[in-house]
Amino acid sequence: MKEDEPGFLASMKSVLAAFFGVQSNRNRERDFTRGRFHHFVIAGLLGTALFITVIAGLVWLVLRMVPA
Repeated sequence: MKEDEPGFLASMKSVLAAFFGVQSNRNRERDFTRGRFHHFVIAGLLGTALFITVIAGLVWLVLRMVPA
């Protein structure tokens, strides 16, 4: 990995910021010029899996609280 190339943690932060719509233009430009594609794919898949897990957990919790 090159010195100026963002690592996986920076890619994960960028993907999470993009999920919330708060990605800065400077970071977006850095990601598109120096980022590694596979880092963003893996981070996106992990972020999506985490989102789905949280939503499914919340639905499960709410359904458990509703009286039958």
